Amino acid sequence: MNDRYDAGYGGDQGEQYELVGYDEYGRPVYRQIAEQQAPQQAYDPYAQQQGYGYDPYATGTQQPVPQQYDPYGTGQQPPVPSYDPYATGTGGAPQQHYDPYGQAATSGRQPRVAEQTAHIPQQAGPAEDAQAPERPQQDYRTEQFAFVEEPDSDSEDVIDWLNFTENRTERREEAKRRARSRLVALVVVLALVAVGGVGYLWYAGKLPGLSSDAKKGGATTAAGAQNRDVIVVHLHNTKGGGTSTALLVDNTTTKQGTTVLLPNSLSLTDDDGTTTTLAKSVDDDGSSGTRDSLDTVLGTDIEGTWRLDTPYLQNLVDLVGNIEVDTNTDVPDPAAKKKGTAPLVHQGKDQTLSGKTAVAYATYRAPGEAQNAQLERFGQVMAGVLRKLSSDPTAATTTVQTLAQILDPSLTDKDLGTFLAKLADLAKGGDYKTALLPVQSDGTLSAQASASVVKDVLGGTAKSPDQGSAVRVSVQNASGVKANTDKARVVLLNGGFTFLEGGTSTATATSKVVYTDAKDKENASEVAKTLGLPAGAVSKGKTTSNADVSVILGQDYKPSSS
Repeated sequence: MNDRYDAGYGGDQGEQYELVGYDEYGRPVYRQIAEQQAPQQAYDPYAQQQGYGYDPYATGTQQPVPQQYDPYGTGQQPPVPSYDPYATGTGGAPQQHYDPYGQAATSGRQPRVAEQTAHIPQQAGPAEDAQAPERPQQDYRTEQFAFVEEPDSDSEDVIDWLNFTENRTERREEAKRRARSRLVALVVVLALVAVGGVGYLWYAGKLPGLSSDAKKGGATTAAGAQNRDVIVVHLHNTKGGGTSTALLVDNTTTKQGTTVLLPNSLSLTDDDGTTTTLAKSVDDDGSSGTRDSLDTVLGTDIEGTWRLDTPYLQNLVDLVGNIEVDTNTDVPDPAAKKKGTAPLVHQGKDQTLSGKTAVAYATYRAPGEAQNAQLERFGQVMAGVLRKLSSDPTAATTTVQTLAQILDPSLTDKDLGTFLAKLADLAKGGDYKTALLPVQSDGTLSAQASASVVKDVLGGTAKSPDQGSAVRVSVQNASGVKANTDKARVVLLNGGFTFLEGGTSTATATSKVVYTDAKDKENASEVAKTLGLPAGAVSKGKTTSNADVSVILGQDYKPSSS
């Protein structure tokens, strides 16, 4: 603040000024420095020195007024006001505020401007006159030097603009982040859809390059390597006689269920090596012997046998709440006494069958109709039962237990209920089918059976009984004596022939031995001699489907005592 310079404008030459501070705009403020003359007068910032025209002590002495600094060179010398640091307005004449730019000063207390204002005390000048009375000391406080800031409208506008710009930038960044998140989510969804589509095509076997086995099974696993659970069910007609046999197959690899219908004419081999039919094996050998024979012929691994008598089938249908079947024929009411009575079962689609009508339809065989037709009706009823049976293992087991039937020791109520529940689930989902095992006229398996059913469905290898050089002899008992069948069987087996069960028929007076091929004439004669029949009983004719020689035992048959 001691910077000095000689003014060369707006005043007399040689006048000196010193810097005393800066105004609110940052411009320097100067004051005039009195010349070093004797006696020198000290600068009185409080307007109490002589020479300012003001005598605070009323001494009456007036000092000449020194020339004041005119920074703008106007030539006017405004009166020097007394200094009132607190602008109280007291002190005689109206007080003038100091304007460093020579502008008019306002009187009285002025309001504080909304600018930065500094109150800077003036520095003392040269030593004061010794005659001047001692002045009271002013008490300066810190707040007199404080800068006061008050926001103006321009500052608020700038802040608002910055806030707006910042908010808009944040919104843009947030929008970009959301867009990136959506893009990532879309890519993930598309990837999952693509993987799911390829997986479905792979499962369905529709991808290029997959084999036919993969297309059928939904995987490249070979048919023989697939896992299957198999049980055999024998329906016994307790009123009309006869049996019907089917295999229930659950392919756990391909999730496919199947009922395989087995014709009664299927050739099997007993434990003693005797060739017989499926029907005869069920009647004679029971569950275990037939199951083993089927495993040998079909290459399967049957886990249990379910004997289902017709009364239990009726109860089963009633327990599941009736079934719906597309019936292929009218079934007459066996209890009807008059002709023209309405049939018990009507032909048509989605026919509702109760337990009684379901049994009648499953066992019905029209006159002259092949046994396979009746077998297919039994398969329809089994499929209808599975569609209505519960898929819950516990509930299905309860249904089986409610039947109160005696099962084969190798198959418990829980095992059967759990197995049927799995098939029921497949049947409800449409993954269930029924297939008839093709059997040739001689009871052996055809090539078609080996390819379509035995290999693909059962995963086995067809192996019909090895006929070898033994002559196959079918025996039908028409003698009226049931025991004659077993006696004839023993005699023929001892004679080196293969015995085939031909069932029973209406009693006939004379016995017959029939052959078809001329090469079998000698064999037929040998069969007659072994059974003790006359040579005249031998004739050429039509034999049964799977026999080289057919025998009808009449009332004249006398079994040997040996």
